[in-house]
Amino acid sequence: MSDLGSGDEGISGSKYNASTMEGSSNRNDFDSTGKAGSAVEQELATKMLQIQSKRFYLDVKQNRRGRFIKVAEIGADGRRSQIYLALSTAAEFRDHLSSFSDYYASLAGQNTGPPNTDNLPEDGKLKSEMMIKDNRRYYLDLKENARGRFLRVSQTITRGGPRSQIALPAQGMIEFRDALTDLLEEFGSNDGGFKGELPEERHMKVDNKNFYFDIGQNNRGVYMRISEVKNNFRTSITIPEKCWTRFRDIFNDYCDKMKKSSDSITADNNLATTANSLK
Repeated sequence: MSDLGSGDEGISGSKYNASTMEGSSNRNDFDSTGKAGSAVEQELATKMLQIQSKRFYLDVKQNRRGRFIKVAEIGADGRRSQIYLALSTAAEFRDHLSSFSDYYASLAGQNTGPPNTDNLPEDGKLKSEMMIKDNRRYYLDLKENARGRFLRVSQTITRGGPRSQIALPAQGMIEFRDALTDLLEEFGSNDGGFKGELPEERHMKVDNKNFYFDIGQNNRGVYMRISEVKNNFRTSITIPEKCWTRFRDIFNDYCDKMKKSSDSITADNNLATTANSLK
């Protein structure tokens, strides 16, 4: 009996081939444009692990948003699943792997026989954790089924989209952690991007409307969110930092034009008043 987790419910994939392994035809949240194959992406390092009947590829990649790790699982039947981790998330995941490994070792010491599914929770979960990075959530579940124990790692995107997940045999957690550690020691856990202190939020009120200006940052970079709140209804726009200057120039242009128009009307009114006074 092995700890092979490929029998976990809901794990989907596609037949593996060399071109898809490089991620050139796959859409992911670390893409610079959100379109398949459109990001200029550089592979910095890769590691391959053979854990029982599965192969795991850990690829350190870089694009204009920063560095990240793509983790791809290739099953014995060629089926492929993958998740994406920012370097800071990979460091957090590595630490969780140590905790899960210790817990798995304690379970292994209590039971040297085949898995006993009679005493399992209904969902098969033995231990769970969650990680959050920007608009992504990662669910870590150590589970057990008739084939053994495995760690299921699921990635979801809060704004919608499919769930992607891999299943790591429990016996391979330490080997996987050590491979992650090697990559993080070489490349660090810094995701890249702006590292300074972001400006504080601003607020102003005009008549019965409130306007909020919030500066934030995600894997795409720094942005400004401008929100209009009126009678408990909120509408917002998000402006990437790279176009703030252009946005300002357009706004200033409109301000100048409105000022000239207003000055012209004022001058005309003054002229009319003077003319009327001379009659």
